[in-house]
Amino acid sequence: MFKKSGKEIMAAALLMATSAIGPGFLTQTTVFTEKLLYNFGFVIIVSIIIDVVAQVTIWRTLTFSNLKAQQLGNILLPGLGNLLAVCVAFGGLVFNTGNFAGAGMGINAMFEIPNEWGILITAIIVFYLFFSENSLKKLDYVVKFLGILMLVLICIMIFTAQVDFAKLIGFSLLPEVFDVKSTITLIGGTVGGYITFAGAQRLMDAGLVGEEYSSEVIKSASIGILFTGVLRYFLFIGTLSVILTGLSLDAANPTASVFTATFGSAGKVLFGLMIWAASITSVIGATYTSIAFLKDFHPVFEQKKKLFALIFVLVSVTVILVFGKPVNLLLFAGYINGFILPVGLAIVLLSIRNKSIFKKFKYPVFLQFVAWMILLILSGFAIYSLF
Repeated sequence: MFKKSGKEIMAAALLMATSAIGPGFLTQTTVFTEKLLYNFGFVIIVSIIIDVVAQVTIWRTLTFSNLKAQQLGNILLPGLGNLLAVCVAFGGLVFNTGNFAGAGMGINAMFEIPNEWGILITAIIVFYLFFSENSLKKLDYVVKFLGILMLVLICIMIFTAQVDFAKLIGFSLLPEVFDVKSTITLIGGTVGGYITFAGAQRLMDAGLVGEEYSSEVIKSASIGILFTGVLRYFLFIGTLSVILTGLSLDAANPTASVFTATFGSAGKVLFGLMIWAASITSVIGATYTSIAFLKDFHPVFEQKKKLFALIFVLVSVTVILVFGKPVNLLLFAGYINGFILPVGLAIVLLSIRNKSIFKKFKYPVFLQFVAWMILLILSGFAIYSLF
């Protein structure tokens, strides 16, 4: 049992982490580093702490009850869970268009193949992974391999980085400037939308439910956040090193500028590999989680889940090929994603009070208080973003 649960812990953690590490993750990290310089280290550390509390709260609650967030939502208020499911699936669908755009860009950078062909090649790979035998094992393997690949690429940047590490550590603990908006953006990008539910769903599908698996769930949730945080911090160091040389980053593609400056002529290919890996793993995470949320609407979603995964991917590919990157739609989905984490977290925190479901559930009052504070902060930012 331990060996099996160990594999599932890592599979869930990496599914969540690689879902978070998409094209937007790379761009946000680069842009905020350019804006805040050494101070950005503190923002990353604060976001990691908040992300761990939010994610552990959600994962522990869902796996203890063996109920999905939308099921808990419908128990609290009929229809609330269904609304959450639709928002998660819609957000995943729309953001997949951006993920496929990133995948096309990556293949273009590596092989100088037109973006459109890169998108189609990526879609075919995703189809194979979802439709082949033992698809869940293959998805786990691909996510693990590409997750490690991304970490290796970023780690290589550290060896060439030239920064004042004493200043780096000092500012990461006590910055001169603290930027609230960048902090909230990082939190939303790491555990917002469908992302925080991806790993919990993976653990539930593997049968790691109930109080006896609480320690494994906490470990998996924490590993996922820490993997994402470490990769972001390393990318921050590499980017900071490039910026301190005085190089102006290309506003249209700042991350590519960092890779080119770091790796020279090989930078374009390595950037392509990095963004393609980030994009396809995000596609896998978005598709897997969105279909899981739709299963409760009708048994047909469970019976034909591979077919609906195909449709889900086809719609995203069609939108990006026919209309290009739908900026307004992406912005709208971004607003929805801004509300998904607060709503999902609220459902979880309110459900804990339901003693018929959580009679033996022991979750520290202090952590519940911290989670409520996070909920209020994220809700305020989500409302502010609408205006």
